[in-house]
Amino acid sequence: QWLSDRKKRALQKKDVDIRRRIELIQDFEMPTVSTKIKVSRDGQYIMAVGTYKPRVRCFDTYQLSQKFERCLDSEVVTFEILSDDYSKIVFLQCGRFVEFHSQHGHYYKTRIPKFGRDFSYHYPSCDLYFVGASSEVYRLNLEQGRFLNSLQTEASESNVCDINPVHFLFAMGTAEGKVECWDPRTRNRVGLLDCALSSVTADTEIEGLPSISALKFDGALNMAVGTSTGQVLLYDLRSSNPLIVKDHHYGLPIKSVQFQHQLDLIISADSRIIKMWNKDTGKIFTSMEPEHDINDVCLYPNSGMLMTANEAPKMNIYYIPVLGPAPKWCSFLDNLTEELEENPESTVYDDYKFVTRKDLENLGLAHLIGSSLLRAYMHGFFMDIRLYHKAKMMANPFAYEEYRREKIRQKIEETRAQRVQLKKLPKVNKELALKLIEEEGEEQQFSKKRKQKNLPSLLKDDRFKVMFENPDFQVDEESEEFRLLNPLVSKISQKRKRKLKILEELEAQGQEEEEEPEGKASDAESSESSDDEKGWVEEVRKQRKLLRQEEKLKRQERLKEDQQTLLKPQFFEIKEGEEFRSFKDSAKKQKLMKKTLEDRLKLEEKLGTLNVSDTTVGSKQATFKLKKSEQQRKQQEAEKLHRQERKTLRRSASHLKSRRGRGQLFH
Repeated sequence: QWLSDRKKRALQKKDVDIRRRIELIQDFEMPTVSTKIKVSRDGQYIMAVGTYKPRVRCFDTYQLSQKFERCLDSEVVTFEILSDDYSKIVFLQCGRFVEFHSQHGHYYKTRIPKFGRDFSYHYPSCDLYFVGASSEVYRLNLEQGRFLNSLQTEASESNVCDINPVHFLFAMGTAEGKVECWDPRTRNRVGLLDCALSSVTADTEIEGLPSISALKFDGALNMAVGTSTGQVLLYDLRSSNPLIVKDHHYGLPIKSVQFQHQLDLIISADSRIIKMWNKDTGKIFTSMEPEHDINDVCLYPNSGMLMTANEAPKMNIYYIPVLGPAPKWCSFLDNLTEELEENPESTVYDDYKFVTRKDLENLGLAHLIGSSLLRAYMHGFFMDIRLYHKAKMMANPFAYEEYRREKIRQKIEETRAQRVQLKKLPKVNKELALKLIEEEGEEQQFSKKRKQKNLPSLLKDDRFKVMFENPDFQVDEESEEFRLLNPLVSKISQKRKRKLKILEELEAQGQEEEEEPEGKASDAESSESSDDEKGWVEEVRKQRKLLRQEEKLKRQERLKEDQQTLLKPQFFEIKEGEEFRSFKDSAKKQKLMKKTLEDRLKLEEKLGTLNVSDTTVGSKQATFKLKKSEQQRKQQEAEKLHRQERKTLRRSASHLKSRRGRGQLFH
């Protein structure tokens, strides 16, 4: 798709695979731009509108070709197929015209008062609901052939509308970011959703008020709403809060929202990307970025086929086998995909070179990211092979000399392969390689006795070659996982390390024969390698004990570091009206709250604040004494002291009076 038509024709003469490529529908394109695409209910016809000149094209899937083409007076905003086939079609055009087509062609044309943007067909009453640059929703009855009373809304303008296929609720998205729901039977509004407020999340940057740009019902209760700022909101009609808010992160208006029921996916698209995500979790399933801007997306019913209308002549067709089977008119696609899975082949591009971001940095071409010279693909980019060769020559002018030396070295290694060679171990994971060589030798002896075929060696397998070359794959024998999962590795590795040391000495001395270590027979080695289950359990316990000791030492070191560090004093604020006693009181309260009710009651009985007694009826009666706060206790002590002072004052006053009376009497 990146190549020009001339280049494609030249490739078709040479490449057999390109000549075998199939074109599902012949001439599936528009002269300049395609704006809308839909499938009839019977699945036989695909209809698309576009420019220039304004026209509609109908494609027959049974014939895999175009059935007819009709030119129109003005551009089509949107259209709807009312019948099961192409015999009844309604077009909403730019010049406020509504045009009806039958099987033979143009049938009737009428006009609405204001410019329309979308419409929906209400099957029970045969009404067409038009929304657009007005606060009214115009109703045109196709049975009576006349306009009915309009629905008066609170919105200044409306962008999209849809009718629920189950209970026929009419919903319309407004320019103010709200969704109004109307009951066609009573012609009254039954609900209002403020989607603009719900679409704003913590990480979104909003420059203006989000308006509604897409609307789609799913079943009786679910509804998906797309905004002009790139968010998709999934609603349950019983709640005013969205279940999920999905952001496309492009800031572009959502053009289309579709539901895929086989995998419970939502397919949302803006002009740049098509995203498929799970409607329950919001997790991304996959995404597609076509070369040209997207105008509309159509999902073929009950299949894995997807069609798009683009800002380009060709209309794209995608087939994703995971979403569903191929349609019956192109069922051979399933066989083709199965053959591709059975025979995977690496595709070689002669004109392009795949490079990663790291390769671009090494070549000094990182500044080209985002330009037309690099085409993003998966985890890297495609670039022109000529540009790649030029950049590589400039970045490394001695690359040819290095390549020449490498080839000479390979030739010398091939000649040395005929000589008697030592067992050369790799630089990485030497012990693992030695273990594999020993196991391979034992298996070869066993297979010779049983007359079986030898299994391929892991050391010679290209799939595992990196494990013995890249230091990142070095096995860490000191890690906790290795020591616990391999309890016998300490005993086996000791024997292997001794043998490894001998092999390294032999390599250094240049000997050509490998001798067995002196002082130890092969029978002794086999007896050492055979351990029973008891030894395995003991080794596991030993390793666990060592790990606990190491952890204890680490804790002690951390404790010493903590003791050496100087802690700054911390200040705490006490609430007003409370008196600080000690930290032990709060600790006692927390400890007391963790106890059960029975333990707390027993403790209260001991303290004397609770009294439990049996009644005559047989039940129990509990008498509590509430604890008094510090402020109440101080107040009571002050009152008690005040009462004692008054009592003493009264006594002294009565005593003085009695003394005066006795003095007057004696006088």
